[in-house]
Amino acid sequence: MTKAQIVGWAHSQFGKTDLPDTEALIASVVPAALRHAAVAPEQVDGVFVGVFNGGFSSQEFQAALVGMVDGDLAAVPSVRLENACSTGSSALYTAMDFIESGRGRVALVVGAEKMTAMPTERVTNILLGGCYRKEEADIEGGFAGVFGRIAESYFQRYGDRSEELAMIAAKNHANAVENPLAHMRKDLGFDFCNDVSDKNPRVAGPLRRTDCSLVSDGAAALVLADEQTAATLHRAIGFRARANVNDYFALSRRRDVLAFEGPRKAWATALERGGVSLDDLSFVETHDCFTIAELIEYEAMGLARQGEGYRVVREGTVAKGGRLPVNPSGGLKAKGHPIGATGVSMHVTAAMQLMGEAGGIQVPDAKLAGVFNMGGAAVANYVSILERVK
Repeated sequence: MTKAQIVGWAHSQFGKTDLPDTEALIASVVPAALRHAAVAPEQVDGVFVGVFNGGFSSQEFQAALVGMVDGDLAAVPSVRLENACSTGSSALYTAMDFIESGRGRVALVVGAEKMTAMPTERVTNILLGGCYRKEEADIEGGFAGVFGRIAESYFQRYGDRSEELAMIAAKNHANAVENPLAHMRKDLGFDFCNDVSDKNPRVAGPLRRTDCSLVSDGAAALVLADEQTAATLHRAIGFRARANVNDYFALSRRRDVLAFEGPRKAWATALERGGVSLDDLSFVETHDCFTIAELIEYEAMGLARQGEGYRVVREGTVAKGGRLPVNPSGGLKAKGHPIGATGVSMHVTAAMQLMGEAGGIQVPDAKLAGVFNMGGAAVANYVSILERVK
């Protein structure tokens, strides 16, 4: 069976943009990604669009927007994927399945979201669509409130780790300073992230504003090709392995909410399929929608035993110069989190690292990358192990 490989990409600046909608955001990356891949629009066999929407825009049927951007793509089959915060990875994996099933040789993946045009109250309600509303809609603080409860439970079981959460936030903000694509390129420092203040109030439970990812606009695109086609192009990033594991939507159905069993199984499956261990990875881009999520993800990936994720923060393991740098891009925390774009962005960032083209955020001698993207509170979980093959 042929394997799908990444042969080109493009990435917009994340943040609050003057671009009015997802159509404009898509237009900012599609032509650039095709040029980067040296692929003509007429060579594309399928288009896969990741947009969460949920009320950010009254325009639905957004898969068709790609054809509006480039008329040569108007007749190409195009579908939209939505899978909460893992929407981008869902679009990517569907495109890979399309190629690996033999239905096409070249695919275009686009992730985009326009979030900042909505008032905060409206954004909070839209994001609750990533929760099981029948049971979780009334949680104070919305989606942040869900992770606030997770943080409270974690602290009750394992002790107050507010300082370690602040260390995670400070790490990711420091990393983003050198990322020209990041939403917030400011080193906030540990003290600011740790102290509750007018500029850093509590948002939900023990979570402060600096523990929460940013509401951002942005888009990212990937061009995929089968191995035979990729061999004729300028570059190729292969997937040593990939895994997608789901868990119960309702937190009440989980055996142990703090175990992050979906991420744990996804990581174990991907590492086993790839025949590698965490020691083989050069870096990881992980889904830090909230700092408590990144802390628990250390444990889920196997960097620490359950309840001991704080150790890898304290010991510097996940710092940019540590044994396994985590979120050298700044992560969702500082790079930004335009929902539909996030999973695509994480894979673009990993590809740039593996090509040695990541500029100031470059991890030296990066050979093998891990990417973890999740939808909801560890409901849909995607792990990719990537390597440069050309």
